[in-house]
Amino acid sequence: MSGLTKQAIEQPYYVDSGTLVRRFHPGQWAATDSRARFVVVLAGTQGGKTSYGPFWLYDEVERCGPGDYLVVTPTYPLLKLKALPVFLNLFENLLNLGKYYKADKVFEFDALGEIRTWGKEQEVSTRIIFGHAQDPESLESATAKAAWLDEAGQNKFKLPSWEAIIRRLSLAQGRVLITTTPYNLGWLKQQLWDERDRDPDIEVIRFDSTENPAFPQAEMDRIKRLVDKGRYPEWKFKMFYKAIFTRPAGMIYDNFNDEINVIDPITIPESWPKYLGLDFGGVNTAAVFLAKDPKSKLFYLYREYLTGGKTAAEHADSLLKGEKGNPVCYGGAKSEGQWRNEFNAAGLIIRTPPVSDVEVGINRGYSLIPSLRIFSTCAGVLDEIGTYSRELDDAGEPTERIADKETFHRLDAYRYIASYLSKGTEGGKLPKQPKKKSRWTGTNAGGRGNSKWKL
Repeated sequence: MSGLTKQAIEQPYYVDSGTLVRRFHPGQWAATDSRARFVVVLAGTQGGKTSYGPFWLYDEVERCGPGDYLVVTPTYPLLKLKALPVFLNLFENLLNLGKYYKADKVFEFDALGEIRTWGKEQEVSTRIIFGHAQDPESLESATAKAAWLDEAGQNKFKLPSWEAIIRRLSLAQGRVLITTTPYNLGWLKQQLWDERDRDPDIEVIRFDSTENPAFPQAEMDRIKRLVDKGRYPEWKFKMFYKAIFTRPAGMIYDNFNDEINVIDPITIPESWPKYLGLDFGGVNTAAVFLAKDPKSKLFYLYREYLTGGKTAAEHADSLLKGEKGNPVCYGGAKSEGQWRNEFNAAGLIIRTPPVSDVEVGINRGYSLIPSLRIFSTCAGVLDEIGTYSRELDDAGEPTERIADKETFHRLDAYRYIASYLSKGTEGGKLPKQPKKKSRWTGTNAGGRGNSKWKL
């Protein structure tokens, strides 16, 4: 392959006499050879993640046939900056498969693209639909055959978006490629990295930045020297250059240990005291349910709740359904007395949390972590704990500000109940009881090969 230009070396392909030749490095070939349904390319910065994604997606289109496919990034600006340009360079500029419609954020195959891909025109159209994870509802409209998720490890790529994508792929049991650097300890680590050895549907291909031949070893050595001198954070080096999950700076519940704090579900005895933390909201009402083992003094977070578009009475019905016993309930900020009154009238008695200061509440939640066990089925709570962090300043040091504070509804509910539990029997003021009785009544494919085109 002598005579290749620098641009050809930096790209996972080159053009030779009208033929598009793939020139993948070993990490990219490993992803191509994978037959797993969920393929995670976990790589260091500039490791060749995003540039590889369009090739994997085209292989899926060719294999699965006409229909809809997804490309999803954490935000729309990131889509425009990275994933969309490399996609269009392959699908539109080099392979000439169709046209991208900017207003609709859709790439559609034309007749020539269908002939080049399958040898003849197709009766069903083929579209690549572009979306972003900040708006999970925007991902609900398509029934897709495969999806490429770029930088899905970022904080703004939330668990509901991942769940929405899986629903869109369910009928076809579609495959997913995730190309990302590790950024936090949220759902990507918990549901894919941690499960990779137990779930045959998951394969993780991890490599650092230097797996890409275009990434200078001298640059990697320079960053390592800065780490050794204490001038660059080691956690950032491990995550961003080595693609190794580690605890990032600014993580609020940094005493949380998933090997200790996360357990498989157990049967909660009816005799154990029950507790409920509630965070009010018209769009997002969240709750967490805890039970206390009187002997071990451990608290078990066994159920989570997050939904919107309901009245207080409807929320109360949903929260009480399936529960036995009368829990101690705390929820809402001090100023949200009307919400508590609404739930109170619906038969679910909510006390005012004993502390109103957010930082004091976080401290009490922190102090409860060592005695807390969370069911592995509470994926939303676990994801929020793994991403709950403080903003960093220019020096990479945590500030007082909580990053994306308004998105952690379940942890707000946890903070409210923890502000009571960490102080034992000291609690908030009990609201006036309703005259009516309480509602509580119970006791894999893809392959190698060069794509030949007349370019």
